[in-house]
Amino acid sequence: MGSNPGTSVYPLHRTKTIHLVRHAQGVHNVAGEEDHSAYSSREFFDAHLTPLGWQQVQNLHNHVRASGIFESVELVVVSPLLRTMQTAVGAFGGEGCTDESKAPPLMTENAGNSNHPAISSLNCPPFVAVELCREHLGVHPCDQRRSISEYKPMFPAIDFSLIENDADVLWQADIREKNEDVAARGKKFFDWLWTRKEKEIAVITHSGVLVHTLREFGDDCHPSIKSEMGRFFDNCELRSVVIIDKGMIGSDPSTTNFPGKIPSGTDVPSDAAATAN
Repeated sequence: MGSNPGTSVYPLHRTKTIHLVRHAQGVHNVAGEEDHSAYSSREFFDAHLTPLGWQQVQNLHNHVRASGIFESVELVVVSPLLRTMQTAVGAFGGEGCTDESKAPPLMTENAGNSNHPAISSLNCPPFVAVELCREHLGVHPCDQRRSISEYKPMFPAIDFSLIENDADVLWQADIREKNEDVAARGKKFFDWLWTRKEKEIAVITHSGVLVHTLREFGDDCHPSIKSEMGRFFDNCELRSVVIIDKGMIGSDPSTTNFPGKIPSGTDVPSDAAATAN
């Protein structure tokens, strides 16, 4: 089969759990299904969620709480576009409106044409925006972001400090990013995730960057596993994966291992003792 069948064992501290989420339905998705050329329309610049998309977000919100994911996630990483940030704060944000005297909201009322009440930042993980996990860059205005200075008042509790430029300098009107370049960017993003101290992270991003990146993995697995990883994501779909450090690229020390032999004493394995006798 060209794969290595069977199970594998890795030290726990050399793994990291990532919950990958594609954004909910956007207005560009609806138009694009009817006519693919709609993706090139300026009408869908930085597309926001549809009412159905917000229903999908609520369903995901319910799932991450019922499954225990919400309690275990230590960080939410989000692509800096309206549809991904709306999905992220709706699914992983606090309940209801926030008391601004205690904490800024994750999203203000009706942010990005959402027709949605404000979302609290209380009692939820921190949120950080990262450009490496943006959608396929170029040509399609739906994949072009606004300036960061426009986003900040809409999403006050999202950390935008890792984004170097206020304006979108990555998107080009006449050049569509190649699939292999999207995959390379995605793998760089996964390497960045590994540098984070958090062990369980939610990532809210896009179908294109997810599928092109995940198809670069799984060559050492059964073909059905590689096929599973390379399947396109539905709107608001969540899949959990594990990143493994195979090459000593910087795992933190284990927090669960215990050295044993405390207090110190004779500790010769039985087979070794029999050989000595």
